[in-house]
Amino acid sequence: MNKNFFLIEHPIVKRDVTILRDKNTDSENFRAALQRVSNILAVELSKEFKLTKTEVETPLETTQGAKLTHDVILVPVLRAGLGMVNGFLQIIPEAKVGHIGLQRDEETLKPVEYYYKVPKHLESAEVVMLDPMLATGGSASEALKYLKNRGASKLAFACLVAAPEGIEKIKTEHPDVKIFAAAMDRELNTKGYILPGLGDAGDRTFGTL
Repeated sequence: MNKNFFLIEHPIVKRDVTILRDKNTDSENFRAALQRVSNILAVELSKEFKLTKTEVETPLETTQGAKLTHDVILVPVLRAGLGMVNGFLQIIPEAKVGHIGLQRDEETLKPVEYYYKVPKHLESAEVVMLDPMLATGGSASEALKYLKNRGASKLAFACLVAAPEGIEKIKTEHPDVKIFAAAMDRELNTKGYILPGLGDAGDRTFGTL
């Protein structure tokens, strides 16, 4: 498997992925589980971040502390990626948030851009792309290209569920990007959906089934 693919093996993640998979989970509980998983993904992914020493005044004396060296920019892929933002902001509250809008052409399965807006200074920031599903990898790869073309160099990708096909595509087209996932599933079906998967993450998050 790709050395840049990190599966988060954690009991709480396994429990919550089961809740997310369950077709009977309503939108409220789906969002809550998604946020908890995003918290843990944020903790695991941020282990890669660099720190700078700083001084801090405790009530008793001055001591050495630490702060993040680089700005953090979260970039959810619209719209499903929005469900992961709050979970990441709870762990990295100083992060800025940009957005990329890509929709999949159901005939070709290829992504089409309809929106792009991110904070400045991508080139010096830790950029984390958020998208619950890594299926064919087409949308994720395209979004990563957009970010790189605009200067991003320190990139990571966080998802809930990854298919082998998507992992392989990112490995091939973006070997520098680390993928952090809560689950790795078996395969894609003929329509490009992940099996066993959890359905359409955007619809289930926002109740638009």
